[in-house]
Amino acid sequence: MSNHHHRRSRLSSALAALLLASSPPAAAFAPPGARRSPAATSTHHRDRAASPLFMSTTPSSSSAPPKPRPKRTLRDRSPAEALDLLRDVARAAYDAGPRAGPARTLQAYAALSRTVRDFLPSRPGGPAAEAFAPPVALRKLFERLGATYVKLGQFVASSPSLFPEEYVREFQKCLDSTEPLEWEVVRAIVEGELGPIPRKFASVDRVPLASASIAQVHAAKLKTGEEVVIKVQKPGIDDLLKADLNFVYVASRVVEFLQPDFERTSLSAVAGDVRSSMLDELDFQSEASNVEEFREFLRDQGLEHAVTAPRVYRDLTTRKVLTMERLRGASMADAESIRSITDDPETLIVTALNAWTTGVMTMPWFHADVHSGNLLALEDGRVGFIDFGMVGRVGEKTFKAVSELSTSMAQGDYEGMARAFCDMGATDEDVDVQKFGRDIEQVMSDMSRVSPEVAAVNVGMDGTVQAAMSFDEEEVTNVLLRIVAVTEDNGLRLPREFGLLVKQSLYFDRYLKILAPELDVASDSRVIALGGGAREVEVIA
Repeated sequence: MSNHHHRRSRLSSALAALLLASSPPAAAFAPPGARRSPAATSTHHRDRAASPLFMSTTPSSSSAPPKPRPKRTLRDRSPAEALDLLRDVARAAYDAGPRAGPARTLQAYAALSRTVRDFLPSRPGGPAAEAFAPPVALRKLFERLGATYVKLGQFVASSPSLFPEEYVREFQKCLDSTEPLEWEVVRAIVEGELGPIPRKFASVDRVPLASASIAQVHAAKLKTGEEVVIKVQKPGIDDLLKADLNFVYVASRVVEFLQPDFERTSLSAVAGDVRSSMLDELDFQSEASNVEEFREFLRDQGLEHAVTAPRVYRDLTTRKVLTMERLRGASMADAESIRSITDDPETLIVTALNAWTTGVMTMPWFHADVHSGNLLALEDGRVGFIDFGMVGRVGEKTFKAVSELSTSMAQGDYEGMARAFCDMGATDEDVDVQKFGRDIEQVMSDMSRVSPEVAAVNVGMDGTVQAAMSFDEEEVTNVLLRIVAVTEDNGLRLPREFGLLVKQSLYFDRYLKILAPELDVASDSRVIALGGGAREVEVIA
């Protein structure tokens, strides 16, 4: 392999694993019939000349500038559209219930008052007021509004293609942690769902392992001796989320109705999807099904010896209580602890990457939140995936774009990568592919200079070892923001689902640089490349 190609393949190890179509792995565990994108297929060589998105590299005197799409105004709205809006408002009010709205209004007033006080001039001798910045103020307000808005803040942080850069960066700080519920409240919920605790468990720790906006988690032991964790939904959270999410949806519908041209941003569609997915998250039976489907996938692929997910105890699981096996291990960011588990950390991370990639290609959905707290090196040497609250579903369009990117990236063809992005994104204007390609080359060059740093290693309350990587969130976000900025500067808007896929690959890239710094994913036969076809990606947060 030439030095030039080697440099290119190391630009971003796992990003390349996501995009590069390597030769079929001889030693990898990919199942027979798994969808892989070969290095060159007819998909990569289709005629792009017919696409209206690409500018000719040779200027044409006869070509006229594109006509801007006429903007719609409120006067263009029909009576039927007005009635449709009123029905949506009435339905949302009914779903929220008669009590949730007024109570939530009082809570919102209190949260807004506290946030405003943070930026007001202080009294003599008091603490200095903070300098006002809209992203900071909104992030603080969201945290004080609680569960729904914390989740919305996390959605903002994970959607650089939808929101301004300064808000994406600020909402990375949005904390999903709350004061824990008193044990008596938790005990009442568990016993209301499962019956008396002494009949089901040998013991339950009264102090929670973690407490978030929607649920908190307690360690426990079954009468048969197995160690488990119990995820308990907080009381009244369903009414709260319904009130908040319906308000957000109605607000987005009203904004789009008053400003019809905003419909091109799909604002209400995004709000509707967020509402559906977050309400689904309240059903712990759904998360339990995700875990069980992933375990079944591992069995079907013969991967149980190398990869696992927590066992779900269905007889101890309801819509509001989820009981799972407790997995103990080290974060994939903690190289020192992993080396005490295995003398071959490179194979461990390749196994984790291949499991995730094969899941993307063969399952109806994939794990969409593989940050360092959710991907563990277990004490028995296996890889452990935990927390299946966020999953995505991969579709034909995304896989087709990934296949196009595969060949272009492998060949160092940045204009080809630009064309693939054009095929994927939405635009109302022509794109200068040559300039776009040069911009992509600069981004890829910058990515090659990112180096991992382990800032701190801590032992969590659940026994797992967690390492804080300086780039784990910030650097991943920076790379995504660079990609988004380049595409937007060139007149494109990429779908959020592609960003979700790339973000997971960037996480793996960091783990590879920590555990397998010499690995060349472009040529290593163990690494499975992502490609093929499926349905459209649907993000479930």
